[in-house]
Amino acid sequence: MRYRTLGGLRVSAVGLGAMPLSIEGRPDETRALATVHAALDAGVTLLDTADSYHLPGDDPGHNEELVARALATYGGDTADVLVTTKGGRGRPADGTWTVTGSRRHLKAAAEASLKRLGVEAIGLYQLHKPDPSVPFEESVGALRELLDEGKIRLAGVSNADAGQIRRARAILGDRLVSVQNQYSPAVRDSEAELRLCAELGLAFLPWSPLGGISRSSLDGPSLLEGSDRFGAFHAVARERGVTPQQVCLAWLLAASPTVIPIPGASRPETIRDSAAAADLVLNTEELARLDAAG
Repeated sequence: MRYRTLGGLRVSAVGLGAMPLSIEGRPDETRALATVHAALDAGVTLLDTADSYHLPGDDPGHNEELVARALATYGGDTADVLVTTKGGRGRPADGTWTVTGSRRHLKAAAEASLKRLGVEAIGLYQLHKPDPSVPFEESVGALRELLDEGKIRLAGVSNADAGQIRRARAILGDRLVSVQNQYSPAVRDSEAELRLCAELGLAFLPWSPLGGISRSSLDGPSLLEGSDRFGAFHAVARERGVTPQQVCLAWLLAASPTVIPIPGASRPETIRDSAAAADLVLNTEELARLDAAG
């Protein structure tokens, strides 16, 4: 496993997005715990969760509690594992995703996450999404208060544009350490934010990083399987003797030294495959082909 820097901490170059372990189609708990344990065995030290990762209408925190149980039952050393969670979104019974970024909500959500994770302070806490009905400065100000109170150690924002990142930086200073936006072969509209993070030295955590790349038999086929649009990723994978998912993650890692992809997984073999991408270094010609795809 190669490593990268997040807020002065050394973390694995590939993390685990734990969301699939708690939402629709989730595995049973035995397989879910085995998936997290497989990630740790593979050298993954960044686990991404959120209070809203649960089935629609259920109580918040299923995924946070699952991650906490996985760490507690793991037989190895977890001292270097960074758990990042998020607050500000909800999942009512109708299956929609709500956004609530008020100071009161975020502070209460962080307190609840703190208890579910069973830690003295949350390693990295992120605003899940800016709330258009709440001043952005109020939401980020709640993170600043949580930092000052010692409830969280580091702060980040998610689904934020370049202007919001700069505004968060102005409020939090060096305690803003990460931005978690969607970025993948299929969705590249956070290019400006990725570059800004490189400029500011912020970790850029792409969510759904495998978008556009068909899943192999590890997790079953995807709707995009067989698509010519991203055929370059499959071609490079065949030439290298690796999976398209590994090529995709290696392409993301090559985009900037601050990029730390967090692919989701619901099976041990899937996260083992993703973790192996940290050791795959693509050459200039391969990167040019992948950049042109899509």
